[in-house]
Amino acid sequence: MTKLKLDLHDVYNRSDRIDEALRSVMAEAVRIHATEVEIIPGKGSGQLKKRVLRYLAQRDVRDLYHRVEKDADNHGRIFVHFRWK
Repeated sequence: MTKLKLDLHDVYNRSDRIDEALRSVMAEAVRIHATEVEIIPGKGSGQLKKRVLRYLAQRDVRDLYHRVEKDADNHGRIFVHFRWK
């Protein structure tokens, strides 16, 4: 069971780096058949979390994973779950 983690705290104010980091972690998850990616946009104003969720909602990205889970105990975390055949 392979899990990946992406902490966006270091690039929260760099729009191009955010998209690059998200594309990279999703590509790596597909490559290694990860079961889960934990994305940490942090709590802040919530804008970065909304951006991550918008990214994950894109049709070509949505086709890659099984489901998205927002951590009920920590609003600064998002889990992307994969199911491989």
